Amino acid sequence: MDNKIKNPLLPGFYPDPSIIRVDDDFYMVTSSFSYYPGVPIFHSCDLANWEQIGHVLDRPSQLILDGGYISGGIYAPTLRYHNGIYYMITTNVSHRGNFIVTAENPAGPWSEPHWIEDAPGIDPSLFWDDDDKAYYTGNGEGENDPHIWMSEIDLEAFRLVGEKKRIWNGSMVDAWSPEAPHLYKKDGWYYLMIAEGGTEYYHAVTIARSREITGKYHGYEGNPILTHRHLGMRADIVNVGHGDLVELKDGSWYMVMLASRPYGGGHKNMGRETFIAPVIWENGWPVVCPGKGMLEWEYPAALPQCAQKFIPEKDDFDSSELAYCWNFLGTPSHNTAYISNSCLHIRAASHPLEYAAGKYPAGSFGFVGRRQQHKSYTVQVKMVFAAEEGQSAGIILLQNDFQSLRMELVCEGGKRKIRVVKGYRNLVPVLTFTLHDKPYVKEICGEYVYENKECTMEITADEQDISFYIAAQEGKIPIAKHLDGGFLGSETAGGFVGTYIGMFASGNGRDSDNYAAFDYFIYAPHSEHR
Repeated sequence: MDNKIKNPLLPGFYPDPSIIRVDDDFYMVTSSFSYYPGVPIFHSCDLANWEQIGHVLDRPSQLILDGGYISGGIYAPTLRYHNGIYYMITTNVSHRGNFIVTAENPAGPWSEPHWIEDAPGIDPSLFWDDDDKAYYTGNGEGENDPHIWMSEIDLEAFRLVGEKKRIWNGSMVDAWSPEAPHLYKKDGWYYLMIAEGGTEYYHAVTIARSREITGKYHGYEGNPILTHRHLGMRADIVNVGHGDLVELKDGSWYMVMLASRPYGGGHKNMGRETFIAPVIWENGWPVVCPGKGMLEWEYPAALPQCAQKFIPEKDDFDSSELAYCWNFLGTPSHNTAYISNSCLHIRAASHPLEYAAGKYPAGSFGFVGRRQQHKSYTVQVKMVFAAEEGQSAGIILLQNDFQSLRMELVCEGGKRKIRVVKGYRNLVPVLTFTLHDKPYVKEICGEYVYENKECTMEITADEQDISFYIAAQEGKIPIAKHLDGGFLGSETAGGFVGTYIGMFASGNGRDSDNYAAFDYFIYAPHSEHR
């Protein structure tokens, strides 16, 4: 076994990590935005190998995502543990704001949400002082007066008590997007660590400290303590920020943070991923990646390594429940999808995925997908779909409400065909149609007449070179080859998510009880340098 901690720790769209240690075990959560179930939670015993043990928000009553857009939903969860209880605090920007759920076991079940009233901003966090008083930290709303604030919180009644006090504005004058506040206590100092500079190329981690928990907090002269903004937009690892610290039993420290791996022209198709780095303390301040000052691809193992559990490349849908790697788009209805006879059945729901930004009820989108985690990969599905007029189903690379590439079996004019469709936002006034008052183009990249109900579809991605095929009696037939996938990067598409690879069915404006049946799904990464 390779005795290393390797980056990215969680490859693919796993941003805003928050980590805790409870005795010999480590737990970590990340943001999930408009995907359901929400807030994936992972376990490790060595910091190197992580296994997903569930989702914190796995019931519709906990996670209302109706009428949102893909970069809405759940922002920046913080995971904490105190006196035998696990706490997860986060923001649902699409519904009601900030809330807390609790559990006695990190694998769940987790409680119903406890909504925190009069708590503006996003990225809330919790901290307990030595006297067991609990404190809430958040960020001020709006761009005109960005700051970090604090209040004591009653975790029996789940309400803020006392004054909401402004404690820091960030390390720079007019700091851009001071957010993600986390409090720690070490050697009699209270440390306030935050993110600054937005979540793209100028992202950074900064820190301040105070002898009193309510301030005044003084910024470290060496800020930022971690950033890659000075390395340029084509660095191997970019937009590094939004960190959380964890102390090991032996007194050593690590930080987890988000970062991205651009490729094929500086595009970040996989979005913001979870990375890790060692931390030492010098003169009362943390030093991240000591001696290097930037993230590296691997570090010596911190602890004896545990056996690693891999997600199988092929899912035959033999279990009665979907594996943890799968997500819906938005809160699903009871009939969005089901597993039967070793097939995943997805309903041809009323709305195409391009309409995710609209105000539509649960179950409007027939989609089940998983994160793209590698630059190069092959995806294959076997599908049976008796497409009726106007209906379509197939496989899709979904970035956001506008940017996608899909191959579908569709029925038009009473005939079935296979086609590849590129959807993208276009600011040039040469439009196919306008979606939500924003220019949107739907481009047919390839078509093939296909009268069968059964179809084996394949995507191959050699970094940004993407091709679509179907299997037929005469062999593998290309439908569209050498398409440029760079437009699926978040820096092009906007928003905060990474690309999903999934299966879908759509009534394209008409609801129906017709289902596409997927016999298997293969996601096979190619050998690649990071």
